[in-house]
Amino acid sequence: MFLFEAIGRRMAMASLLSLSLLSVGAQAQSAQPFAGMSGVWSGKGTISFEGGAREAIRCRATYAVREDGNALQQILRCASDSYKIELTSNVVANGGKLSGTWSESTRNVSGDVQGTTAGGRFQVVVSAGTFSADLVATTKGNSQTVVIRSSGSEFKGANITLTRT
Repeated sequence: MFLFEAIGRRMAMASLLSLSLLSVGAQAQSAQPFAGMSGVWSGKGTISFEGGAREAIRCRATYAVREDGNALQQILRCASDSYKIELTSNVVANGGKLSGTWSESTRNVSGDVQGTTAGGRFQVVVSAGTFSADLVATTKGNSQTVVIRSSGSEFKGANITLTRT
């Protein structure tokens, strides 16, 4: 049971990374929060775990934005020295609110995303079972930064920078 919970928490962390990367690329237009995100983004950062352990992580995200700019599908692949993540996410924006789902294919884990967007800033909560985490994402030109924080699990946070390729 503990091993399953640890894997589930890592997958929830992976989904949080996915959704944070998904939300971060949108431009400041509140009526079309995902406008301008289509394409491939890649980058790196660090993830931290309970007890202070840290690992470098590399990520590549592909975004497909619905024509009206209010829905986004993401495919995310991230890797560190100890694991690999393959995620898909679907998020819809409506009146400044974000909602959607995610799934991680290699471990068959899924969950929900809820959040808000205003003025180019995204605040999102990702959940899966007993795991939840908060993120704040910002974009400046073709550079994206994501800051994630979690409590109550082995995953404690991440700092990631992506660039549109």
